[in-house]
Amino acid sequence: VQLQASGGGLVQAGGSLRLSCAAAGRIDSDYVMGWFRQAPGREREFVAVLRWNNGGTYYADGLKGRFTISRDRAKNTVYLQMNSLKPEDTAVYYCAAASRLIYSSFGQPSSYSSWGQGTQITVSS
Repeated sequence: VQLQASGGGLVQAGGSLRLSCAAAGRIDSDYVMGWFRQAPGREREFVAVLRWNNGGTYYADGLKGRFTISRDRAKNTVYLQMNSLKPEDTAVYYCAAASRLIYSSFGQPSSYSSWGQGTQITVSS
């Protein structure tokens, strides 16, 4: 599946942004769709993931409550709503997809077979 992320930009601390990730191609029911981010000089880290079949969601510690992952099945699109943004949220955000992923692998970038191109989020203080 091919992924196209959009919605990045510059925002002040405390602001909100919504990222979109449109998938071209079939998304089977056993897929998970996730978001990761990578700040300069740091490893890519897990943000959130959603099970395509039932909409179940999982978040990195500390992000639940500020970030919400959701989907529109008709549009084959996954969203990441980010509220109360902080300067430390500044990073390139990537969407990713994988099939038949077990829970313990959700947070591992190497488990995902498809990646979007990344979109920059910059939060100014």
